[in-house]
Amino acid sequence: MKMKPLHNLATLLLICFSLQMTAQIEYGGTPSDWHEKDLSRFAISFVEFDALDLDVLAAEDEVTDAYKEVPYRFGHEWEVALTPDNSGNHTTADNGDHRWQLGVHCAEATSISFIFNEFKLAKTARLYVWNADRSEFKGAFTHRNNKEWESFSIGLLHDDQVVIELVEPAAVAGQSIIEVSTIVHGYRSIVQKAEEAYDEANRGPFGNSGACNINVNCPEGDQWQVEKRGVALIVSGGFAVCSGTLVNNTAQDGTPYFLTANHCLGGENNWVFYFNHETAGCTGNTGPTNQSISGSDLRASSGGSDMALLELSETPPDSFNVQYCGWDNSDATTVTETTGIHHPSGDLKKICFDEDAPYHTNQAGAAVWYIDEWEDGVTEGGSSGSALFDQNHRIIGQLYGGFAACAGSVNNGQADWYGRFGVSWDGNSASTRLRDWLDPLNTGATTLDGFPEGFVAFEYDAGVGGIGNIDEVICGSVAYPTMTLVNFGTETLTSVNISYYANDELITSYDWTGSLAQGQSEEFALPVTNLVSGANEVEVILANPNGQADENNNNNASSVSFQAFAGPTYEFSMELLTDDFADETSWEIRNESNVVIYEGGGYSNATEYTEVFCLAEGCYTFTIFDSFGDGICCGWGDGQYQLYTHLGYNFATGGEFEESESVEFCTQDLSVGDENIENLTLYPNPTAGMITVAIPANAESLSLVNTLGQVVMTVPVTNATDQLQVNLSSLAQGWYHLSVLTAEGVISGKVLKK
Repeated sequence: MKMKPLHNLATLLLICFSLQMTAQIEYGGTPSDWHEKDLSRFAISFVEFDALDLDVLAAEDEVTDAYKEVPYRFGHEWEVALTPDNSGNHTTADNGDHRWQLGVHCAEATSISFIFNEFKLAKTARLYVWNADRSEFKGAFTHRNNKEWESFSIGLLHDDQVVIELVEPAAVAGQSIIEVSTIVHGYRSIVQKAEEAYDEANRGPFGNSGACNINVNCPEGDQWQVEKRGVALIVSGGFAVCSGTLVNNTAQDGTPYFLTANHCLGGENNWVFYFNHETAGCTGNTGPTNQSISGSDLRASSGGSDMALLELSETPPDSFNVQYCGWDNSDATTVTETTGIHHPSGDLKKICFDEDAPYHTNQAGAAVWYIDEWEDGVTEGGSSGSALFDQNHRIIGQLYGGFAACAGSVNNGQADWYGRFGVSWDGNSASTRLRDWLDPLNTGATTLDGFPEGFVAFEYDAGVGGIGNIDEVICGSVAYPTMTLVNFGTETLTSVNISYYANDELITSYDWTGSLAQGQSEEFALPVTNLVSGANEVEVILANPNGQADENNNNNASSVSFQAFAGPTYEFSMELLTDDFADETSWEIRNESNVVIYEGGGYSNATEYTEVFCLAEGCYTFTIFDSFGDGICCGWGDGQYQLYTHLGYNFATGGEFEESESVEFCTQDLSVGDENIENLTLYPNPTAGMITVAIPANAESLSLVNTLGQVVMTVPVTNATDQLQVNLSSLAQGWYHLSVLTAEGVISGKVLKK
């Protein structure tokens, strides 16, 4: 490996592709002086890597390509340790920005990509990767791309020379920590496939697949244009590892759960997921590689069904137009035909069809669906982990292995097998099963259609839209729940039976009557419910819409679990002012058993919030977190948190910390049991509306002031009044200071409007 300055760059370039990239989730901007094409004045140092021995690689690939469980290799991985301290060039831009640039030249490469084993960008720092003739780039990547595992992968640039550029404003110069650990030298698209010679028209950027494969946008795939949008190619370094599919969950909230195979696992934190990598039509070899997500967390896995469920590190943006595919966990042997959508041998997206019923069996210790033979299309190495869909377009498994492959322009008539989704549904814990993640509402559903498209409308389909007016923790022994009834059916809903349970006891069962057209809903009160101290659950079950059998039982029931404190309780609170990077802030409260009973996050920048907690007598730990590790004050805004007792006593304030800060407290130490604060007596406190204030003699007026110091209410007082009722129902939630002006001076107190 050697360094050389950049001279006469244009004569050295071999451009393999001309696609303009936007790559992983990026945050705008362009590399330095992007309009400037003459780079000789920068004198960028290049790390040099020799051309690869393609004959040796071809011989190795001929062996491994025969095994579906082995990742499809498209690039050679050079292990390095390149940092701003030991390589590249450092310059200062005209605006004072510090700039580090490192060139990489992989001789005769079809593509270059990178893995950073350290990737922690300072706030306001920007990182770009661009090709040497300045025709395409990836970035800006910012501190928002930092992962908790502090590594990062950047996808392909189709050139043999690229430049990594880190730009840091002067205020944060030298604060970013990055190290390139792997350079992927792409070669595969210029290697002939073992079984036959392929011309350029058959080559994709990650690899080639056999001639019997069917592009997903051929006429055969017309009925699968929705589900295909959930399928992605998984790339790890120089390997097209596997395929996989986004899956819907019963909350239908777009959580990016991604189903693949257990045997694919290893390094999933640094995997790159390429969506919509497909041809525009039935023929061709090019497809976009600019819609990708870097990194994922493992949520569940099981060797017993070769299942792995990941959560992508970021939600695919709207521009990706992805689909979260539906599923069937019944494991019923009523499947009549199946379809697979996948990336064989790392190639563009393909589709295959089996017109016969699969059957249950075991293969290498795993419970699988067995496909005797594909009628159209086939799978290959790289297809592993891809979903198996039934005739209802629902996922019933993911590819484990098999012998199916192309034999020239037709498939070889061999079998494949898929881990069974129904077996994956249950397990010993959340880390070994799907149900905790894909049924977070605990509906007990056996089937679920896709999201946002794929909803199937039935004639008679009444559903519970949710149970409302129930907090996660209730101070007291009574709840006042509501429910929302929704008509999902095409027929107008005029009646339905409603059964309501509390803690497994039937409270009431009655027939609702009314008129709801398709898509309409109605919210109404459920019976007042007595609670027990500790865990409680309420449930609603619907039946017999319009006197008919409900054709979709997946939405007929809904339950809510929560805690109630029927004994002595206190309503503590927190006032939070967020900084300029509020998405980094979260918090939690744990009880003496170290169980999280409250948590929060997802805030807006520079915004005030009030959170109210119901706490039984005992001791607790409040912890506030900053995912970037620089607190909420004072470099990027003046964020602050303040904790208050139920009587308004401020017992903790903070904001300057790094990753986290904790406050331990006990309610019995902080709550003195009376409502007299600074000589002003008021009750109830907190209040949802009316409050009674004891007025001393010679009082003249009462004022309420919010936390911003603004007077929000003034009430006149007469000497004949010894108690004054004040209505706070029109005020926003939060703390307010009360001041009563008397002849002797001002006395004050504090009230919490909830």
